[in-house]
Amino acid sequence: MSSRFLDALGASRLYPLTDRLISRLRHDEQVYRLSEKGMTLVQLREKILSAREFYEEAASALSAGRERGVTIIVNDRVDIALALKADGVHLGQDDMPAEAARRLLGPDSIIGVSTHTLEQAQGAAELPVDYVAIGPLFSTVTKESSHATLGLDSLRLVRRAVGNMPLVAIGGIKAATHQAIIDAGADGIAIISDLWSH
Repeated sequence: MSSRFLDALGASRLYPLTDRLISRLRHDEQVYRLSEKGMTLVQLREKILSAREFYEEAASALSAGRERGVTIIVNDRVDIALALKADGVHLGQDDMPAEAARRLLGPDSIIGVSTHTLEQAQGAAELPVDYVAIGPLFSTVTKESSHATLGLDSLRLVRRAVGNMPLVAIGGIKAATHQAIIDAGADGIAIISDLWSH
């Protein structure tokens, strides 16, 4: 895969995710506000709305992204990403396999995948994806998870294991830890609650 994900991520290295419960804003309004903060890549994450409701909000958010020059990634929903011609999709471990998503979305879409262990990250790095996300790095209240927190030492091990594959850290990340996470090998930092709590 090419470096299109890193190009879209930009110099800030921050990868914000929308969250209606925390922000209390529609996805399109979140995209507008994030673009005003200089964000160039946004993932639309939705766990509450129906598929139809999310489709409608994602369509508006994609329009906002196009207007502001923001790359839009859809969380989980390959069907919505495909229907709206979004810039890409982020897949969880229980979502459509990355190979199938690549066949549907084509070679130009950005595809990322969530992993929670060193072994999963190694496997994901062999898939036709543009980046691998690893987490939770620290304890988080944004998403209920049965996965153990990994910490910076595990992040360093994952960095070595995935080689040149772009790596995103996620989970319980605060502004004060950003530099340490980059120093440990992450190319990008996914942020949710810390972003909207301010």
